[in-house]
Amino acid sequence: MPPADVRATDALVRGARSLVHRWRSSMQVRVVTSAVALGVLAVAVLGVYLSFSIRDGLFDQRLDQVERENAAVIQEVRTRLAATAATQTGEQQALLRDVILSLSAGGSSAQDYFLRQAPEQQLPLVDSSSRQGLAVSEVVTPELRAATLATGDQVLQSVPIPADFTGSGAEEPGVVVGATVDLPSAGTFELYALYSLASEQETLGFVQRTLALGSVAILAMIGLLTWTVTRQTVAPVRRAATAAARLGEGHLDVRVPGSRGQDELATLARTFNEMADNLEEQIARMEELSAAQRRFVSDVSHELRTPLTTIRMAGEIIHTARADLEPSARRSAELLQTQLDRFEELLTDLLEISRFDAGAAVLDVEQQDLRSVVTAVVDTCAPLAERKSVFLSVDMPDTRTTADIDPRRVERILRNLVVNAIEHAEGNPVEITVGQDARAVAVVVRDHGVGLTTEQLSRVFDRFWRADPARARTTGGTGLGLSISQEDARLHGGRLDAWGRPGHGASFRLTLPRRAGIEIDRPPLPVEGPSRSGGQHVPTGQVPVVNPPTGPTPTAIPDLPSEEES
Repeated sequence: MPPADVRATDALVRGARSLVHRWRSSMQVRVVTSAVALGVLAVAVLGVYLSFSIRDGLFDQRLDQVERENAAVIQEVRTRLAATAATQTGEQQALLRDVILSLSAGGSSAQDYFLRQAPEQQLPLVDSSSRQGLAVSEVVTPELRAATLATGDQVLQSVPIPADFTGSGAEEPGVVVGATVDLPSAGTFELYALYSLASEQETLGFVQRTLALGSVAILAMIGLLTWTVTRQTVAPVRRAATAAARLGEGHLDVRVPGSRGQDELATLARTFNEMADNLEEQIARMEELSAAQRRFVSDVSHELRTPLTTIRMAGEIIHTARADLEPSARRSAELLQTQLDRFEELLTDLLEISRFDAGAAVLDVEQQDLRSVVTAVVDTCAPLAERKSVFLSVDMPDTRTTADIDPRRVERILRNLVVNAIEHAEGNPVEITVGQDARAVAVVVRDHGVGLTTEQLSRVFDRFWRADPARARTTGGTGLGLSISQEDARLHGGRLDAWGRPGHGASFRLTLPRRAGIEIDRPPLPVEGPSRSGGQHVPTGQVPVVNPPTGPTPTAIPDLPSEEES
């Protein structure tokens, strides 16, 4: 296909798509188009009906006139021929010629008159027509002759009048009327009269043009009227939609104009504005309550620091001297130390949450290789994995996965994810995968434990929520770890996603942009992470290895037993 045709096709496609988009996005366009389409259909049906009715009326009226006029002419000719005393051939020919010429000059509306001999008549005709401009064979068909001779009375047939005879340079519609007349001394002759319908055709054309122009004017009025009416209706609705969109974006001071009046649209505007006022008041009240709650949490957390420090010092003294205590007191000292650790962790998390809520959290960003952060997290979690008999494996790329991150916050995210995975792995392996592309880096932590249901996935990042509240946790979690992790990820401009299926484990993916301000279109790794058949770990007899092999070993778990040894 030539380039010009390709460009023309592309332009047509773009134009069609633009029209379709305009049609779908504008109710006003749809209403106006529908009204005009219905108007076109109605006007077309009415115009066709009127055109055919007027045409038939003009034709029938003209035929009645032709029949009456021609009947009088035929009667006159018959009377004149019956009263003649001509018996000689010359006299008969002159008589017939005079009859034809007198008919043409007699003020009749016929275009021409023709005489033809009936079959088996011997009298030749000198002039067969009145004007000598049109041959009788051009307008009189054999069928018409046969019908005329068979009936003897008037027979009509529609014919086109040739352009060289009309004088207008174009064919005209006409009617030929045939009848028989008798000359007593010579026999029967055929008399034909040609009538033009050009005047009626011109009248019909004028009426049709008038109907067409009237139809265009009516359609334009329908379109303009529909556009005006729909604009009066759609414009306030469009303003209300725009105000609702801005209200949804957080502009609580937006109001809909046109609330004065008593019609339905004014009532809609007043109702919307009242709703916006109530919503703004409620949101302001909720913001005040939320700010008070944040201040309360922050103040309580700070105020508890001092008594906690005192209790911590006393608890450490008791815990240090627990060997000299009775068994029950020794156990109480150990429980006290454990709960003090958890209490201190909870206070730390509450303070961190309060900083997020207050918008006071900041990043201490530096460009760092994400692999070193993952390695540090694995080293930290290795003792817990060893106690839980969980196989830790790490898969990292050979190239550097550098990104602008806050190492402390990213390490906290990954530590929460890995610890949670170990806690819920139920002895199955935990896999950590690092990936990257040109825009983002990602870490997927996958376990093959109890998994998560759809309902649990929808609440997994809620504060103080646990999938199984009765489940014992050896690490003393506060229920805020995943919430803080999600806030840390958002603070980086990244995202934290979760996946899980009951009995098939769970997977969490941390995705971070390489540079601040980069939008993440598609994460480098799928959230499901590596999969295993049936979610069961197949022992390999190898210690966990961080890829590439030259990297540090994250844990010192001994070789796993083979199936024969177990």
